[in-house]
Amino acid sequence: MIAGTVLVTGGTGGLGALVARHLVDRYGVRDLLLVSRRGPDAPGAAVLVAELEGAGARVAVVACDVSDRVALAGVVAGVRLGGVVHAAGVLDDGLVQDLTPGRLAGVLGAKADAAWHLHELTVGHPVSVFVLFSSLAGVLGNAGQGGYAAANAFLDGLAVHRRGLGLAGVSVVWGLWDVAGSGMAGGLGRVDVARLARSGVGALGVGEGLGLLDAALAGGGGVVVAARWDGAGLRARAERGDLPSVLRGLVRTPRQTASSAASSTGPAGAAALADRLAALPRPDALRLLVDTVQGHVAAVLAHGSAGSVDVNRPFNELGFDSLTAVELRNRLSTDTGLRLPATLVFDHPTVTSLARHLSTVLAPPEAAPEDALRDALARIDRALADANGEAEAVRGRLVPILQSALAKLGSAPAAHGGVMDTIDSASDEEIFALIDNDL
Repeated sequence: MIAGTVLVTGGTGGLGALVARHLVDRYGVRDLLLVSRRGPDAPGAAVLVAELEGAGARVAVVACDVSDRVALAGVVAGVRLGGVVHAAGVLDDGLVQDLTPGRLAGVLGAKADAAWHLHELTVGHPVSVFVLFSSLAGVLGNAGQGGYAAANAFLDGLAVHRRGLGLAGVSVVWGLWDVAGSGMAGGLGRVDVARLARSGVGALGVGEGLGLLDAALAGGGGVVVAARWDGAGLRARAERGDLPSVLRGLVRTPRQTASSAASSTGPAGAAALADRLAALPRPDALRLLVDTVQGHVAAVLAHGSAGSVDVNRPFNELGFDSLTAVELRNRLSTDTGLRLPATLVFDHPTVTSLARHLSTVLAPPEAAPEDALRDALARIDRALADANGEAEAVRGRLVPILQSALAKLGSAPAAHGGVMDTIDSASDEEIFALIDNDL
């Protein structure tokens, strides 16, 4: 049993409310101080309070921006705190180039600043439980969550710091919670859940998550990872070669043979795609690229089949955001071996237009005959310039070839009257002059 009042930040939100119920049911907590931005006006707050009070607890719900130290100090003034659960947090995902000091301040304030305020403001309180809700983003990173990752890494460091001072402190590094069945608001969308599964992170059920919280409190560790792993996602990442080193012990993958590597992602797979495109007529090559892009779009957006993706509908209407755009870019970069920009799907906003762009890069149109000949002559000039005293020998080998080519081009007397006579009587220098001037 935890003596004294337990303060829960984010206490009226999905996880905060779950934890509040669990503290009452499992640990016999009788005094709860639930803090959130909207306080009593938060959706479901009145129902939550009634439920907790029905279980025998005394509950106070307070509206407070926990990143504001003065406001938070006013909340805890006069309260004898026996425990703290810091479950508050703000997400503001975006690419690095889109981050601003203001956006970072919002994310860091709700997590890191608030945690430090709680650390300082609880000095002198008989706090036996000090739980920080951290995230895998701080350990593994996550696309578009640079600020969030930093905030959670701070929580992990704070837990270690507190334990070094002889104070209670545990940072629970959570994976994904599936709170949809709990009736709580919020939660990730289907596309986000599918993206995390592809990264190797599964969803924790409510009972499973609360059980892991109990284990973390009983274990005595400063930083504890509590997550469910998706084996298929981990194996796929291991086969692609982008599985973080800390997770490599969780999955075993078969050794690749040379033939299997050629059909997989990576440089060999990119070369295989380029070879396939080179062997196809241009319409078929474009069709292959449309199918490739369409398949990746379906995977990123968690569609059941590629055929459900409209190849002429803009990506933003299909449901793309900055994170899914980066994932599609990464997939296509792996397939093609190209360094593609993060703005790829915004620059080429449909499957068809994107496939056409890739086609121009991977299978550019053949040069016109006259341009090809000019390029060849330029290479001959460079070869003669670099011959280092052997120019005459090189010219001797080239002239017969050029004479033969000119003879073919001059085989129509009506169009090239006099060319054959010129060729027959020309010196080596005149042959090269004829090529430069007449072609």
